[in-house]
Amino acid sequence: MSAEEMDTSRPHPARIYDYLLGGKINYEVDQLAGDALAAKAPEVRIGVQANRAFLQRAVRYVVGTGVRQILDIGTGLPTSPNVHEVAHEAAPDIRVAYIDNDPIVKAHADALLSRSGATSVALGDLRDPQAVLDHPDVRRIIDFDQPVALLLLAVLHFVTEAEQPAQIIATLRDALPAGSYLVLSHATGDLADRDDARAVYNNATATMNLRSHAEVERFFDGFDLVEPGLTQVPFWRPDTPPPPRAAEIGFYGGVARKTTG
Repeated sequence: MSAEEMDTSRPHPARIYDYLLGGKINYEVDQLAGDALAAKAPEVRIGVQANRAFLQRAVRYVVGTGVRQILDIGTGLPTSPNVHEVAHEAAPDIRVAYIDNDPIVKAHADALLSRSGATSVALGDLRDPQAVLDHPDVRRIIDFDQPVALLLLAVLHFVTEAEQPAQIIATLRDALPAGSYLVLSHATGDLADRDDARAVYNNATATMNLRSHAEVERFFDGFDLVEPGLTQVPFWRPDTPPPPRAAEIGFYGGVARKTTG
């Protein structure tokens, strides 16, 4: 899938996610796909909300450790509070580089996000990690000699095994210095049979690839998971009571630190 192709004839994961979050930047094909997904997996709407809340808690955590740079790949459509807004509440000097492969995402991000010298938005694809790392808009924001928080939120499950997700993460990990963090969330079918829900993405611009707890945990190879490890997203360091039906939410999330260079 080329980052330069704007395809509105098929559902796109970022726009489906936006629709499920209650956003307005989506098309009828995305809405129909979102409704079909919710019919097959009734917990999906609370799941995307819980994933969003996990993102905010994780960003506050990594900023609290002293990290001042964030690389958010697969950022999705702008949803306030955005990553840079959450981060800036804790530390005004945070620098954030956003990457997504949907030109519609970039167009809206350009219009809506703060375009100060500390924030950039670029077209790029997780499946070509070296191109992401080398992108001039990433290099302008991110100094890879200093710790970076790498965010891969609800994006890796759109990468097939044939596209070598473990190698993708290894390429990104090897570019990060010691003291960096990986924040990752991923859909799973561990808690219920979600083959019907997964099939909703068969006509989308990227397929859904559900993975088990053990498979997701392996993506943290080379990092040290911080407590409580890889959990369902509502249960990662919650700061409010879990939402109704939290135990059904099919998203795992975790934060891990790279301790060696």
